[in-house]
Amino acid sequence: MWLKARMFLLVVLLFGILYGAITGVGTWMGKGSALAYLILAFAFLGLQYLIGPAIVSRTMKVKWVSEKEAPLLHQMVSELADKAHLPKPRIGISQLAIPNAFAFGKTQRDGRVCVTQGILKLLSKDELKAVLGHELSHIKHKDMIIITLLSAIPLIMYWIAWSMMWRGMLGGRRQGGSYAALIGIGAFILYFITNLLVLYGSRIREYYADQGSVELGNKPNHLASALYKLTYSNARSKGREELKRVEGVKAFFLNDPTRAWREIRELAQIDRNMDGTIDSNELIELRGKSVQLGTVDKMMEVFTTHPNTLKRIKHLSSLTV
Repeated sequence: MWLKARMFLLVVLLFGILYGAITGVGTWMGKGSALAYLILAFAFLGLQYLIGPAIVSRTMKVKWVSEKEAPLLHQMVSELADKAHLPKPRIGISQLAIPNAFAFGKTQRDGRVCVTQGILKLLSKDELKAVLGHELSHIKHKDMIIITLLSAIPLIMYWIAWSMMWRGMLGGRRQGGSYAALIGIGAFILYFITNLLVLYGSRIREYYADQGSVELGNKPNHLASALYKLTYSNARSKGREELKRVEGVKAFFLNDPTRAWREIRELAQIDRNMDGTIDSNELIELRGKSVQLGTVDKMMEVFTTHPNTLKRIKHLSSLTV
C-alpha cells in the first residue's frame, strides 16, 4: 500500500510542478507559447514511445523464440500471464552474455518479455520464474507508459530553461531579458529536481514489480537469490564492451549491471553460509535487521533508475510469510 501512496504523491507533485511552470510561462509569454511546450514534449515522447520497442529489441540483440525452441520459458511465462490476467507476451532471448532480463512494449497486448543467454545459464528454475514474474508485473502495472509520461515533465522544463535563457541573452532589458533569464534559471533548477523525482518514481516501480512477482506466487527468497546472483555475475562484467552497448537501455533491466561492482560488498551481510544463494531463513533473519549502506552508495542511488540491491532484498524480506 505504501508503494501506491508514494507513487500517487509523486505524480501529484510532478504534475503540480508542471502546472505551476506552464501557468507562469503562459502568464508571461501568452497561453500559446506555454501550450507549444506541452505539444512538443508529448509529441517527441509519443514518437519515442512508438519506436522504442524496435530500438530496445535491436540494441539487446533479441531473437524471438517459439514454444518449440524454448518450451520451459514459454510454460513459465504462460502460467504467470494467466495468474496476472494478461495476454501472453511475446518471448525473446537476447544474445547478450550479461545475465539479466527485461520487459517492454507499448501496451499490455504488445508486451514482450526477454531473458539474456547469460541468465539462462546462471539461475535455477524457481529463480528464473521469480524474475519472469517481476518482468510481467512491469507489464501489468503499465510501467513503460507511466514512466514515459512522467519523463515529459523534465523535458518540458529543459526546453523552457533553454528558450528563456536564449531570450534573456538576446532580448536585452527593454524586452524583458532579465526576467526571461531568471525564469530560465528557475526552469533549470526544476529540470534537475523533476529528473530526480522521475528516477525516484522508477525505483518505486521496481519495488512494486518485486512485490508483484511475489503476488504471482513466487517465493521472495527466489527473487532475492536471483538479484544476489545477478549482482555478483554483473560485477565480473565490469569494463566489458557489452556493458557499454546497453548503457542507454539499462533502465529496462532487472538490476543495473553498471552498479553491481559497488554493491557486492554490501551483499556479504546477507549470505551467512556463503553458498551463493539467499534461502528463506537468511531472508527472515534479515527482516529483523537494519541494512548498512555507505554514504556514497546512498548518494549514488538518488541518480539511478534502480534501488540498491541490498535494499530490494531487505524489502523482499518484509514479504516473507
